[in-house]
Amino acid sequence: MLITAPRVLPDPIRAAIFDMDGTLLDTEAGHRRAFAEVGRAMGVSVPDELLASMVGVYREGSRRLVADAMGPDFPLDRFFDESDVLFEAMVDAGIPLRPGAELILDHFADAGVPMAIATSTEAPYAAQRLEKAGLLSYFDVVITRSDVRNAKPHPEPYLLAASRLGVDPMDCIAVEDSPAGLRSATAAGIATIVVPDLLPATEEMTLAAARVLPSLSALRDLLLAPVEAR
Repeated sequence: MLITAPRVLPDPIRAAIFDMDGTLLDTEAGHRRAFAEVGRAMGVSVPDELLASMVGVYREGSRRLVADAMGPDFPLDRFFDESDVLFEAMVDAGIPLRPGAELILDHFADAGVPMAIATSTEAPYAAQRLEKAGLLSYFDVVITRSDVRNAKPHPEPYLLAASRLGVDPMDCIAVEDSPAGLRSATAAGIATIVVPDLLPATEEMTLAAARVLPSLSALRDLLLAPVEAR
């Protein structure tokens, strides 16, 4: 059950907290492709439903999902180790941005709004990927899986990000792409914009989010609209 968060964006917005993978960086598709290719190389078919359930989920959670779905004889360590190698090769080849990523970050930077990352990726990989993508300098705070005891969908990542920014969660907005991320942000009491990536927004997500938008560019356009139109 999602905890109710504001459906109206704060005015003014005093801070913006972004998810990373699938929201700013187009990496979720790479993760999914790596898992599927390694599964095929191992002679097993990884169900699409399992791959979908792993979107936005931290590593320990993903391992539990795979273990439960594939059974006790599945070589879990090999599957994740080989998937990591394949995914990191994709990262080394270049990390594409989600459409409108730089546009929305420039919007907040120009407005003097502090920004943070709240990601399920561990340190130091989160900062490394942001730097490789040319985005690290936008952020005052980067909260990773390594910084919290409880990962998304628990609210701790967003609460810690807001705390380190020195801003009340009610004065922030969050930008997310996944159900786990939306649950995390709304449980922290933050008005959340959902920009779906691999997974379409469910009815539950639509009811919990302040807005569901097709792109980060659409978010910039929304923020430029009169307050009463938000």
